[in-house]
Amino acid sequence: MKKYIHASIYGDSESKEILVENGRFKAIGNDLGNADEVIDLEGRLVLPPYVDPHLHLDYIFSGLGEGNANVSGTLFEGIQRWSENKKSLTEEIVRERALKGIQKELSHGVQFIRTHVDITDPNLTGMKALIKLRDELKDIVTLQLVAFPQEGFFRYKGAEQLMEQALEMGADVAGGIPHFEISYEQGVESLKRIVDMAIRHMVMIDIHCDENDDPNSRFLEVLNALVMEEDYGPYTTASHTCSFGSVENSYANKMLGLFKESSINFISCPTENAHLQGRGDTYPKRRGLTRVKELLNNDNNVAFAQDSIADYWYPLGNGNMMNILDNGIHLAHYTHIDEINKAFDLITYNGANIMRVNDAYGIEAGKPANFIVLDAQDAYEAIRERAEVLASIRNGEYLFRREPRKNEIEVDFLKL
Repeated sequence: MKKYIHASIYGDSESKEILVENGRFKAIGNDLGNADEVIDLEGRLVLPPYVDPHLHLDYIFSGLGEGNANVSGTLFEGIQRWSENKKSLTEEIVRERALKGIQKELSHGVQFIRTHVDITDPNLTGMKALIKLRDELKDIVTLQLVAFPQEGFFRYKGAEQLMEQALEMGADVAGGIPHFEISYEQGVESLKRIVDMAIRHMVMIDIHCDENDDPNSRFLEVLNALVMEEDYGPYTTASHTCSFGSVENSYANKMLGLFKESSINFISCPTENAHLQGRGDTYPKRRGLTRVKELLNNDNNVAFAQDSIADYWYPLGNGNMMNILDNGIHLAHYTHIDEINKAFDLITYNGANIMRVNDAYGIEAGKPANFIVLDAQDAYEAIRERAEVLASIRNGEYLFRREPRKNEIEVDFLKL
């Protein structure tokens, strides 16, 4: 049995001790008694692990190397370049890329990842490789796989059958990209079929939705209506929804009422969409963010995600969710002190809610002892200082731990 003392637990201002036994939280509170091992956290912040609910593990590092740059910096050139690249894809390549990406994210305190896997491939190469990895790595990371038709549900011949096959193989989520279809009508029909397929297979839904700057893009409205009719909103996520940040307020206010009724979830990818969107603008230049604050105030569940790491869509990224959070709260103006103090929800609990892993998530007695320790005393300090993760614990065992960095400046400022 292990006891962690002098902890500052996110969301719990009263409890200072954590008791772990047999890989689970035995108790959270104070004066919890004796233990075989006592670890003094010295007042540092304890959080449930970071969650990255939108990533593309099969694409990671595909954009590296001479001649691989996305010259226009647009979504559509990225898709075109990936289409050419994946013709030579093998399971070994996907596995190698994914392992590097997972290692990056784990090193920054992530333990839960939802990854979109391109199924517009007659061999389902990426899905086969990642299903194997999901099972192999389950003790150190929770992977959820989205069957994602990157080149279009209708636009890519046979995508519908490939998605059915991927779901039968064990994909956890049905994905889509209606704004990439060749007409509005085909985009709508793709959503109808994907929602029907998800319900038949009893899986969640996660749609790349309106990832553009067009204020007239309306696939979010269609998706919301379809899942409202089936009472499937809590199992559905609209990712990106960049255009919703460009619509007029009267339309946005109407839709917010419907989103509240449906309980649909949202994922925003602050760094990637700030990079991709607004490419056709002069000034003012849009930054690709959906209405994060308004959706949160509307009681809709919103999470932030990395999306890409050095691929054809985004040349940067390293799986550090603190960087994603930092960018996101600035772009969303989510920076009132009360907002900052609860902003970690955007990369922890909210993503876990989207993945519906609540039974294995959270610092509560009886749940698996999965948590991270940050080099800060509270949430405000951690976000302001972009605090480093000092330890990541999974089922009561360390995935890693590191010493806090020391200030190497020797000047005694108090004497100046």
